Amino acid sequence: MPISPGGIKALCLLREGNKRHSLWEKPLFPGHGMGYPHTMNTLRIALYQPDIAGNTGTILRLAACLGLGVDIIEPAGFDISDRNLKRAGMDYLASVSLVRQVNWVQFESWRLSSSRRLVLASTKAAVRYTDLAYRPDDILLFGRESAGVPEHVHDGADARVLIPMIEGQRSINVAMAAAMIAGEALRQVGLGAHAAVSQ
Repeated sequence: MPISPGGIKALCLLREGNKRHSLWEKPLFPGHGMGYPHTMNTLRIALYQPDIAGNTGTILRLAACLGLGVDIIEPAGFDISDRNLKRAGMDYLASVSLVRQVNWVQFESWRLSSSRRLVLASTKAAVRYTDLAYRPDDILLFGRESAGVPEHVHDGADARVLIPMIEGQRSINVAMAAAMIAGEALRQVGLGAHAAVSQ
């Protein structure tokens, strides 16, 4: 279900037999209503069980500015109403197309049904993030700050990309990694026909 700027609506769905039940359906932040997303690109960012509200808020702000959708794959390590999330995202949160996925199984079911490729950012990858040929409908997946992603998620990705670092360093902040990889993907596929160029 699309979730719009002008009003983010968070929706968790749980499958029970052939039925889909809404477990959580209310505005994420005050003043948000319903409608259709104004994202300019079909490229999406997915966050696997994020730990740190401030990083997630920064990524949501990035997505708002670049016209990208975001999926948060729960459980998250913080409440979605966390003040650090709001502080990092500021008023840009009203412009994000955001979907809360209740768990990995639900996210994968949706992704596979929509035939989207999953591109995982991983320190175990062999392909540099600048060497992959991105597609307009890719989903860029980023793992938990504390633990990355489990093996079954890593193995289930269609492509895995690496941000090269100097020897001895562990990892780049997830929000910075998201900006670097999303920026490269958009450079390849185009920022969107209606994007304004800052002067």
